[in-house]
Amino acid sequence: MAAPSSVGDVTTPPPDALVLRGVVKDFEEVRAVDGLDLVVPAGICMGLLGPNGAGKSTTMRMLTGQAIPTAGSLEVLGFEVPRHSKQARARMGVVPQRENLDDDLTVRQNVELWATLLRVPRRSRDAAVDRALAAAQLTERAGSRAVTLSGGMKRRLLIARALVHDPQLVLLDEPTVGLDPQVRGDIWTLIDRLRSEGVTILMSTHYIEEAERLCDDVAVVSHGRVIARGTPSALVAEHAGVEALEVYGPPDRLEQVEELVAAHGFRTRRTGPSVSVLRAEALPAALLDTLPDGVRRPANLEDVFVLLTGERLED
Repeated sequence: MAAPSSVGDVTTPPPDALVLRGVVKDFEEVRAVDGLDLVVPAGICMGLLGPNGAGKSTTMRMLTGQAIPTAGSLEVLGFEVPRHSKQARARMGVVPQRENLDDDLTVRQNVELWATLLRVPRRSRDAAVDRALAAAQLTERAGSRAVTLSGGMKRRLLIARALVHDPQLVLLDEPTVGLDPQVRGDIWTLIDRLRSEGVTILMSTHYIEEAERLCDDVAVVSHGRVIARGTPSALVAEHAGVEALEVYGPPDRLEQVEELVAAHGFRTRRTGPSVSVLRAEALPAALLDTLPDGVRRPANLEDVFVLLTGERLED
């Protein structure tokens, strides 16, 4: 990625990687994206955090020119999309949510095919494929047919394929969905390496821990629009505070806790058989004395999401 340019003592930052203004996408009677505004600076990992059906994948498809917006404007690396989708796609790598590898080809052949389609120069193609396979830790499996790979290896192969042309921007649509925790950790390591190398990443996810660990900035998406944005820690501090107090018990007991703390201006969220009182660090001693015993824990990004949307994220 190009570094910021400077003239004299004035440093010019790189242009924004993505600019979405008032983007709307309708499918017959369903509005999947509803006036989405989002600006992603170059060189960061930006997370779109939301449940299934929030409009994340539809947004990704519009950025790649696979879906046409009903209204609004999109710019990718300075190119208007969909008008200049071809130029934008040549500079971005895309990792789809659904695996679309050629199972009859080997690992290396899958990446070579993509390198050809993306017009990587013939003289540097072999080296580009080698680098992509090494980045995804697939060098030793280069000769294996794709059909023989595990789910985690297939996901890594999708990422290698997306990196073969040295993109400035990588779109990751639910990159670890359906993977076990250990494999998910391997994918996280690869994504973190890309971020450290200055590649701009837009990642959609519904995994709280994924957003907290990888993203420099997070946009919480609900019903096709951004309802909150900031660093994970800033979002937690702004909306949920430092601590939460979890109180367990039957429904009538939890309702009593909710009513009692609400009368003092504290917000809560239900977590299965418990209710979490947010900003518990600010609970006055007199109020604490009236509450049942509970467990204190750090406030987290899931508290923020549930508080803002009323929806619970599920793995």
